[in-house]
Amino acid sequence: MSFFGFGQSADIDVVLNDAETRKKAEHKSEDGRKDKYFLFYDGETVSGKVNVTLKYPGKRLEHNGVKIEFVGQIELYYDRGNHHEFVSLVKDLARPGELTQSQTFDFEFTHVEKPYESYTGQNVKLRYFLRATVSRRLNDISKELDIVVHTLSSYPELNSSIKMEVGIEDCLHIEFEYNKSKYHLKDVIVGKIYFLLVRIKIKHMEIDIIKRETTGTGPNVYHENDTIAKYEIMDGAPVRGESIPIRLFLAGYEMTPTMRDINKKFSVRYYLNLVLIDEEERRYFKQQEITLWRKGDIVRKSMSHQAIIASQRFEGSSNPGKTQTQSNEEDDS
Repeated sequence: MSFFGFGQSADIDVVLNDAETRKKAEHKSEDGRKDKYFLFYDGETVSGKVNVTLKYPGKRLEHNGVKIEFVGQIELYYDRGNHHEFVSLVKDLARPGELTQSQTFDFEFTHVEKPYESYTGQNVKLRYFLRATVSRRLNDISKELDIVVHTLSSYPELNSSIKMEVGIEDCLHIEFEYNKSKYHLKDVIVGKIYFLLVRIKIKHMEIDIIKRETTGTGPNVYHENDTIAKYEIMDGAPVRGESIPIRLFLAGYEMTPTMRDINKKFSVRYYLNLVLIDEEERRYFKQQEITLWRKGDIVRKSMSHQAIIASQRFEGSSNPGKTQTQSNEEDDS
């Protein structure tokens, strides 16, 4: 063996037991590129194999132990290098010693709690990954495998409609109404706008969906607004007594569920923003928060038994009769 053990090295590979059958989900990376990752839900077991392949057969590899970790962490981009771990599980696969040949180690993390949805934003990233490590005296050998986690919800028990007014005294009075305040990610926003008083010449009206990402606390709070969708309601001047219907399909837009105060590090909220523009290019706004959630009962058709139990636990007491009727609707990944 050469000095300091540099004569031998190894490649590590992490392989999931159900890699051939497990569903994958598309997820955006920091650089905006979309890749597909294995999809997991809260409460599912994560199991597989760690393959350690020696680069030079016949030479031994001294090590201080082999381990695998399951990690859930949040990274704030303005605080690079300081990772906030909210899940950290470790399994020791081999005690300190030496490897004389390539070896495979089995691992299993049972019913792992994964409380938050995977998220990559403008100022923050929440990720889950497996990390296998062969510990050595000078330089460890390690390999990471990222996974994606989706959080599941059931139909909200209370889902009241939204009614708002836009008014300029003696000039404009508009009422608009949306059918509900909580929508799943493939839902349809249905509404109506009523013109009760119109004394200014409106030339354009639109509804925007705004995503607001908030990171940090106290004096170090950062807000990032991103316009997800623009929906033109009207082009031209309305008259008093007119009403305009709205149907906005959410399935075509890239959105996450609403995320409030995740691990006291960040929030992601969504707003409907009504914009009116008159002939003198003056703009009038009215904003209302909506709640987005990921429909959980549909996914069960392709989920493992563990995930079904986990999603039921997450939803609490859901109505089984309701689940059957909902399962005919479109799939939500």
